[in-house]
Amino acid sequence: MTEIPALPTVWRPRTTRVVAYATAGVIMLGMIVLAVVVAPQFKLFDRVLIVLSGAFIAWILHMLARCRVVADETGLTVVNAFRTRRLEWAEVLDADMAVGEPWPTLDLADGTSVGAMGINGTEKDLSARQLAELRSLLRERGEASDPS
Repeated sequence: MTEIPALPTVWRPRTTRVVAYATAGVIMLGMIVLAVVVAPQFKLFDRVLIVLSGAFIAWILHMLARCRVVADETGLTVVNAFRTRRLEWAEVLDADMAVGEPWPTLDLADGTSVGAMGINGTEKDLSARQLAELRSLLRERGEASDPS
């Protein structure tokens, strides 16, 4: 039996965040250096566009790194790359992640489902623990069926 975590609880991937932010930093640094040392025929406008393209790539990486699932007294907040959803406990029926899936899927009472990118399937042990904690909270607070 998994211990029920204290609320509020935040689940987020570790490796994804480190890789995304490190890559964003390297890209930004590289684009700034490139804008400074590029051939003289490149004008100021061109150099600004080089830096802005690096900033755009860094923004996309930030959006991927910010993913998380937050559980509090009233429900779940699922922050995915480009969308945030607030769900009441009664709205979430179950959480499931098949082997090889990138993140779990939350089955909702209205028949739809939502991916929870904040629990990353590539981090095997961490994602298994996080999913077990989420399921225990769903059994305690939500409408999820008891597996017994």
